[in-house]
Amino acid sequence: MQTERPPNAAHSIEENYLNTTSAQHRKKFAQFFTPPEIADFMAKWLLAHPNLKTVLDPAYGLGIFARALLAHKPDLKIKGFDCDPLIFAKAKAVFSNNNNVEIQLNDYINHDWENKYDGIICNPPYFKFHNYDNKAAIQQLEENIACKLNGATNLYALFLLKSISQLNKNGRAAYIIPSEFLNSDYGKLVKSYLIKSKTLRHILVIHFDENVFDDALTTACILLLANDDQSEVVQFSNLKSIADMQCLEKVISVYPNDITKKNCFNFNELNPEIKWRSYYQKQNADNYQNLVPFSNYAKAMRGIATGANHYFIFNQSKSKQFAIPEQALLPCICKSADVKQAFFTTQHFAALKNSDNNIFLLNSANSDSASINDYLTLGEQQAINKGFLTARRNPWHLLEKRPPAPIWIGVFNRTGLRFIRNEAGISNLTTFHGIYPIAANLIPENIDLLFAYLLTDIAKDIFADNRREYGNGLQKFEPNDINNAQMLDLKLLKINVKNELLKQYYLYRNSVLENQPNQNLIIEMNNILTTHFT
Repeated sequence: MQTERPPNAAHSIEENYLNTTSAQHRKKFAQFFTPPEIADFMAKWLLAHPNLKTVLDPAYGLGIFARALLAHKPDLKIKGFDCDPLIFAKAKAVFSNNNNVEIQLNDYINHDWENKYDGIICNPPYFKFHNYDNKAAIQQLEENIACKLNGATNLYALFLLKSISQLNKNGRAAYIIPSEFLNSDYGKLVKSYLIKSKTLRHILVIHFDENVFDDALTTACILLLANDDQSEVVQFSNLKSIADMQCLEKVISVYPNDITKKNCFNFNELNPEIKWRSYYQKQNADNYQNLVPFSNYAKAMRGIATGANHYFIFNQSKSKQFAIPEQALLPCICKSADVKQAFFTTQHFAALKNSDNNIFLLNSANSDSASINDYLTLGEQQAINKGFLTARRNPWHLLEKRPPAPIWIGVFNRTGLRFIRNEAGISNLTTFHGIYPIAANLIPENIDLLFAYLLTDIAKDIFADNRREYGNGLQKFEPNDINNAQMLDLKLLKINVKNELLKQYYLYRNSVLENQPNQNLIIEMNNILTTHFT
């Protein structure tokens, strides 16, 4: 995984490959080239091993790590794996005169389990788990290293765990991987293994202005590991520039001595069940008092997943084309772009309908007309019934049961969470998560109080502690990221304070519906809450 802009002529090997190989081919094999400064930094961790003789690179590429290592220690024996015949041939040509370098055209996960190394250095492929035979790969890992893994575990994490098992005594490893596992559900079991193995020494989270993995849409971190008994401490660092990384080279040179206690935790202090962002970034929730789990007040659930949007989604024109009766169409928001404001009303829905937008779902349970049967037959002819989701439903064409949620929340964002009050009372696809208030804690009229809170910067800041980060500032929230987040305990507000908050909220609602949103009213709601919770 390496950037597409090698910074100087010294790395023209990568530059030439990028200029002569299609983006489609590189995407197929998840090839993103490591910036040379990062490769050099990672190599120095291995080179600090006092008896480094054998090194493995499980995702060899064009050998940028081998070149960084051999520049300092020419007698190293290096083995590499790559499964792309094209890049394998080019790498063989680059290292044709070096008898100490062995490159194999094989998938690392399926080979070399029996060997161990003094050093392992890697930038593994980043595939979405459904683009790889994840089940077979996970089974191999679980059988060989006696661990339990989530079915959504990404291939890069499997590379990492296998490599840990292949370290010689006192061996070292350096990995650059997406940082999403630090704060994702599947990452819990990966983090558990890192703690159990007691090999993790340092996590350096990269926050460069320029994304390291542009094409992979993800942020990155560097993991430094050692299979020794010299430390029980894991340090977390934030890298905002190459200069920060150069400063941390001193950490490598004095290991296992500590030059700073900042963001250092013993293994027994690390909790794999929580997002590890709290270990390397200040949490916004720390600025407030009287917090409770969001799940005390509401539950987030993903929207309806059809399994074949192009088949199940309708506009008025399509419904007329196939003579689908109105009672067999479920009003539904199918695209986030169709919702422009924080309040979605029946008038907004009517405007979308009149514009012939896609705002209906086929709801075959509500009709047995001949035209419905004809359309279902057409779906079977198109093998819609054999899709990943549809094949698991009985019958295949029935929609998931999801009552309309009174509040929606956007799944992705770059500028902060987006909440919408669903006053129209219609359903939504997975473009939004639904927020369902808990009746026991919120009487119906207080749904507006909850939404007033959600509109504030305070709520968005606290939720941000549970975000998942991708490249170019993209953030994502899964339902459990919302459910496990914290919020201010609104029940502690006195009646007069609640009424003042609602007053500002209704004024803001009116300003939005008049297409003149008054942000000063949001500021006033922030001030009301800040006064009572800080």
